Amino acid sequence: MRKLPKTILDNLNEIKRIDQSNMLSFCIEAPKHYFEAAKLARAASIRYSNPHTIIVAGMGGSAIGGELLKDWTRDKISVPVEVCREYSLPAYTDKDTLVFVVSYSGETEESLNVFLDAIKRKCMIVSISSGGTLQEFSEKLNIPHLRVPSGMAPRATLPYLFIPLPILLEKIGLVSHIAVEISETVKVLNHVSDANSPRRLFMDNFSKRLASNICGTVPIVYGFGIYRAVAQRLKTQFNENSKVPAKWEFFPELNHNEIVGWEAAEKLANNFSIIQIRSDDETGAMRQRIEATKELIREAPVKIFEVRSVGKSALAKMSSVICLGDFTSVYLAVLRGIDPTPVRTINLLKEKIRQAGEKNKIIRELQRIARN
Repeated sequence: MRKLPKTILDNLNEIKRIDQSNMLSFCIEAPKHYFEAAKLARAASIRYSNPHTIIVAGMGGSAIGGELLKDWTRDKISVPVEVCREYSLPAYTDKDTLVFVVSYSGETEESLNVFLDAIKRKCMIVSISSGGTLQEFSEKLNIPHLRVPSGMAPRATLPYLFIPLPILLEKIGLVSHIAVEISETVKVLNHVSDANSPRRLFMDNFSKRLASNICGTVPIVYGFGIYRAVAQRLKTQFNENSKVPAKWEFFPELNHNEIVGWEAAEKLANNFSIIQIRSDDETGAMRQRIEATKELIREAPVKIFEVRSVGKSALAKMSSVICLGDFTSVYLAVLRGIDPTPVRTINLLKEKIRQAGEKNKIIRELQRIARN
C-alpha cells in the first residue's frame, strides 16, 4: 500500500475552516453553473443582426469572458471581437457595433460609463448583470438585458458571464452548433471536477499536487492559441483566490521577449514557477516551439509544470483548463492559510473611487436620457 503524504489538502475540516465562504464549492459545481448559464441565455431574446464589430466591455471577472470569446471566435467568424476595459469605447464604435456591457454587480463605474457611451453612439447593446443600475436603465431604455444569479464573488460567475456570449452570437446568426460544444463542456467539467474534488486524496489529485508544487513561488502561466485568455484567467485566479503575485504570457509572442528574461535570472529564478498549458491539438510548429522553450528555460533553476486540456471542442478544452486552474488557486490559498473569497484591496479601492462622485454623474446622465 502506498504511503500517502500528510497534507492539509486532504483534511476536509481544515479546508472548510480556511475557505470560510466556500469558494471551493464553485469549482466543484462548475458543470451545474455552465449548464444553468446556457439555459438562461437560450431563453433570452435578441433581435440585432449583421454587426460589423463586436465589443465586450467590462472589468476584471466581468471582462475575462470577452477575452475567452475573442479567442474562441478567432477562427469561427469574420467579425472582429475586441474587449474594452476602459471608461469609453474606441473611436470606431458606431451603430453597426454590437456592444456587450458586462458588470456582475451592475454597478461597475467603468462599465456604466461605457453603457452610456454606447447609448450615445446608438450601438446595438446587450447588458449582462445580476441586477443593479445596469439592469435598471437597460429596462427603462428597452435594451436587452440578461439577468444572472446574484450572491457570488464576481470571479466565480465566469460561466454566467462567458457562456451566454456565444449563445447570443448564435441567436444573431454568427455561429452555430453551440449546444453540442456546451453539452461536451458540461461532461468534461463533470470529469475534471470529480478528479480534483477535495475528497480526492493528494496523490490522485492533480490540482492539489500542482498547488503544493508552486506554493512559495510566483506562478507564471504560459498559453497559446485558444489558451491565451485561459492563461490570463489562471493568472487572475492566483491573484484573487491565492492572494499572490502572478504573471501570464503566450506563445509565440513570449519567444520574442519573455524568454530572454531567464538568461541571467540566476537565483531570482528560484522565486518563480511556470505552468505551461498543453493540448493534443498543438500544431507541429507550436509543439516544437514549446519544447524548445522548455529546454532553454531549464538552464535557469525554475520549476516547470504542465496542464493539459481535456475534450474535443474548443469550448470544452478551454473550460477544462479553467476549471483545473480554479481548483489549484483555491488549494494554494488553503496551503497559505488564507480565505480565498475576500478581496480587501479591491473593496478599499472601490470605496476611494466612489468618494470621487464620478458614478453619480454617470447615473444622472442616464436618468436624463431615460426621461427624454
